[in-house]
Amino acid sequence: MNIRINMANNMASDPLISFYLQRYQTYIDTALHELSEQQIIERIWEHDFTVWGSSPDEISNRLGWLHSIEDMQSKLPEIETFVEAVHNDGYTSVLLLGMGGSSLAPELFSNTFPNGKISLQVHVLDSTDPGAVLSYSKSLDPLKTLFIVSTKSGGTEETLSFFKFFYNLLVERIGYADTGNHFVAITDPESKLVALAKKHGFRHIFINDPNVGGRFSALTYFGLVPAALSGVDISVLLSRAKKMAAQCSPTVTILENPAAILGVTLGELAKHGRDKATFILSPQISSFGNWVEQLIAESTGKQGKGILPVIGEDPIRPDAYEKDRLFIYIQLENDRGAETARQSVLQRAGHPVLRIQVDDIFDLGGQFFLWELATAIAGWRLQINPFDQPNVELAKIRARDMVKVYQTEKSLPRQHLVLADERAEIYGAISARSPAEAISRLVSSVRPGDYIAIQAYVQPTIVTDIALRKLQSVLTSKTRLATTIGYGPRFLHSTGQLHKGDGGNGIFLQITTHSPTDVPIPDQAGEPASSITFGVLILAQALGDQEALLNQGRRVLRVHIKENVPDTILTLAEELN
Repeated sequence: MNIRINMANNMASDPLISFYLQRYQTYIDTALHELSEQQIIERIWEHDFTVWGSSPDEISNRLGWLHSIEDMQSKLPEIETFVEAVHNDGYTSVLLLGMGGSSLAPELFSNTFPNGKISLQVHVLDSTDPGAVLSYSKSLDPLKTLFIVSTKSGGTEETLSFFKFFYNLLVERIGYADTGNHFVAITDPESKLVALAKKHGFRHIFINDPNVGGRFSALTYFGLVPAALSGVDISVLLSRAKKMAAQCSPTVTILENPAAILGVTLGELAKHGRDKATFILSPQISSFGNWVEQLIAESTGKQGKGILPVIGEDPIRPDAYEKDRLFIYIQLENDRGAETARQSVLQRAGHPVLRIQVDDIFDLGGQFFLWELATAIAGWRLQINPFDQPNVELAKIRARDMVKVYQTEKSLPRQHLVLADERAEIYGAISARSPAEAISRLVSSVRPGDYIAIQAYVQPTIVTDIALRKLQSVLTSKTRLATTIGYGPRFLHSTGQLHKGDGGNGIFLQITTHSPTDVPIPDQAGEPASSITFGVLILAQALGDQEALLNQGRRVLRVHIKENVPDTILTLAEELN
């Protein structure tokens, strides 16, 4: 039995969401019946915290996203006036400084939408690699750049480090009096950043609804201000989101409610071992994958459970996949023919397949809301709280410990060196004669239901992307396991929660390097003194996460590349193939 929901105004048109659930249909039917009997949709819209737990903590104050659309529609004049003023002041570029929920939606908008009539080129910095920081300091004209400091808590270490560096860069060029006008803050009420922004004379402070968690904030100031600056017509985006919210409301029957069926499908299939949600996206909307990856992974990966989003993986033979996959196609209407044949083959091989048709890029407004509500429903089905992130702090604590050691001893803690050659050093609890053999031994420990996570604490570049994709493809083909890629420390604010909070199915390959040119992090904005560099910080974050993973009983290997990161990764992939 297949389920198809038509969300178009013309009911004679093709269905926009289709579920091909194979032998799992009976389980989904039962779960949907329970959803209806327990009035889960109604209770979610009523902000009933008992849907997910016995305590309101980190639930009742995390449901503001249900009403963000209407709230932000009332804020459109403020945003439009701000964008026009920025444009009139001669700015040509925007550099958003943020991590996780503060950076992924802006990155999506910048990568997906064409520039509008009034638009600036929006860039996103969410890497503490010194090369990443320097690349923007060299390529952007600071006199014509607006810097957005974006953090819900106001205390995100990476974001504040970026701010201090670029603030000092501007002070050197134009002096204290005019520097503040180049900065904008997006944060929660009374956060540390509010006081900092007032102290340094930021041109604007956007105070977000504090009842919206970071990964649910795409349709708030955090996503919409950068979107508007890049030329997106956010009024259209919000109108599409509003239509989707109406389709997902309690007044709609369960079998016509896309979020109800999608959320139940995600949660129920995960309970039956199909917990690797493998996304295939139209190229133009590929950045949606990074956003939905954080939403699902950080929301569901806890209490020994989790749904692993798999993004950008090259296909292998349908009969070569393990029986732990749910394939999710999200494709633009004019692109849907490209993968139809493969969808049919996957279905014949017994894999559940879900297909969502997106008419145009503005339909992503609706997709934000659809996946947020579906993820909340999946949390109900898995009996977890989808709004907290109890394991994220583990890596942060360990990284801070590493930094303290550095500040005291002027070096980071030493680890057990397995081997070293001219290309790389290998650290871990594995005996091997070469880096490729060490990686082979790591992945030889696979068990049913496992996955591989490549954690790259290196500068994100196009050539490195290509090399990592090659390594991902080789590991998937070699092991048949779902294989993911994350740039550190960005993934710590995303899949990092799942890595340490799920059932222990991850095998972790860390890739680190030493930047030839390091960059000091100012201790205070406007002052030159520095006690740590970005190079030390990113390595401390890698070592801290490695220790957190090991303390959770995870399998970890670190490959420290000495130079030429992309070429070395490609060489290792070839040796593994």
